[in-house]
Amino acid sequence: MLDWDEMIVTGDDLMAEVVNLYPEVMDFLSEIGMHCVGCAASEMETVRQACRVHGLDPNKVVLQLNRIITGDED
Repeated sequence: MLDWDEMIVTGDDLMAEVVNLYPEVMDFLSEIGMHCVGCAASEMETVRQACRVHGLDPNKVVLQLNRIITGDED
């Protein structure tokens, strides 16, 4: 299981950067209602800010993003 200090993506990363660097997270983001690809706000919105806009817990989203990126999806 991932430890918080092992996180690749944090709540302070821009959504556009996360999607561009880790396209494997796009399905997850779409499933939870975050259609970040092509969204103008993603260029200046952090993961934490985007989660607030969509009514999601940023800690849970960040944890799942990192699980997908590292392949630790248990």
